[in-house]
Amino acid sequence: MSASDENLLVQVASYNTNLQGNNGLPQDLVDWLSPTLKVSSFLSQEKRPADIIAVGFQELLPLHFGFCGLSRQVIESRDELIRSQLEQHAPNKERYTLVSKVVYVGIALLLYARDEEIASRVRDVQTQWTGCGPCWMGNKGAVGIRFRLVDDSKESGETFTFVNAHLTAFEGKLSHRVADYEHIVSTLLFPPTNSEKTWTSLYSSSHLFFVGDLNFRLALPSTHPFSGKSGRPALIESLRSDPEREKLKEFDELFVERRKGNVFVGLREGEFWQFKCTYKYLLKEVDKYKETRIPAWTDRVMFSTYSDSPDSPEESQIKPIIYTSIPSYVTSDHKPVVALLSVPTKVFSKPTSEQTAIPVLRLPDSFSLPSDPNWFVKRIVGSTAGYFVGYVWTLLWYIGLGNAAIGVVNFLVGAAAWRWWTGSGGIVLGDGEV
Repeated sequence: MSASDENLLVQVASYNTNLQGNNGLPQDLVDWLSPTLKVSSFLSQEKRPADIIAVGFQELLPLHFGFCGLSRQVIESRDELIRSQLEQHAPNKERYTLVSKVVYVGIALLLYARDEEIASRVRDVQTQWTGCGPCWMGNKGAVGIRFRLVDDSKESGETFTFVNAHLTAFEGKLSHRVADYEHIVSTLLFPPTNSEKTWTSLYSSSHLFFVGDLNFRLALPSTHPFSGKSGRPALIESLRSDPEREKLKEFDELFVERRKGNVFVGLREGEFWQFKCTYKYLLKEVDKYKETRIPAWTDRVMFSTYSDSPDSPEESQIKPIIYTSIPSYVTSDHKPVVALLSVPTKVFSKPTSEQTAIPVLRLPDSFSLPSDPNWFVKRIVGSTAGYFVGYVWTLLWYIGLGNAAIGVVNFLVGAAAWRWWTGSGGIVLGDGEV
């Protein structure tokens, strides 16, 4: 960043890799993670890299391995690949520091800062996670990273919070997704810093970015010409048209519920209808949906900054430069998404006596979602239940030679054979029984 009054460039990416572990990511990430190469002319005459880069994954690896805690091994290899690709394709060969990474079951978030001017200003890095699956397990849930970016005079600066989430799937589960959001807000709590006295929610931020496979669907009314299985081919064809996609956005559950103030209060989003629905694609296909499912914009990037007014919920001082999907990735039934955002900040402006407190987001007066007093107990219950399920599942997976269902059958057959062998059905030899 050459000028003190420039906005930060924040790049946020999200990808549901369909439980494929290290096989779920192509070796060349330039299409997804280096969009500044394509839009540098919009920014300035000089090629400018992103200052902060957040990369989120969902369904990082098979679920039973994730419950067992093996996701940490996968995320280490992802970190090496991502950082090498970022630095290889950075416009001016910039280098990046890993600020932090956090993973819970199959939900992961990695955060990078550009070495020059940015990484050295990062303070108070914190990570958190929460589960909202059955018994609060982490098959669904969220992870978060928060840090403080300080100014030259080492004043309070501004806080940045990044959250990556995976919410309840399937059509007709809107109320579950709303409940997941409420659970995440009330349980994804960050510990107090020197300037705070209590644990705080994700909204206690100067800048907030919320991404992930949020699983909101297209809810077409029965009277709509594209509704039902008979209308599916026409719906899929209509997604090729910009005007048709803009019409369809009115039936996007997230768009509708956010506008009502029921979910993701205070957050804004770019024009997601500018790209095709990111789900559900046939594997190994660039542009072919599975016709048994309704296509949907399940993968999203939302944001807010402290200068946004609660009286203008559709307007933001954060300006999306790019918001798009990457169709060329074919190892998952999702397409990855990426947003490049111009974020206003006073961190690099001349400090004044008024810059002593950390600014925070302004929310509607009607919004109230208190912290869950039992959040820590729920975390312990969820992680313990997850380990138990994971190890049992993994054991059955090994018994079934890679198929847990066959493992169950093998286990039952073995248990029955053992019972027969040790019971009256054993083999009798002479006066004894074997």
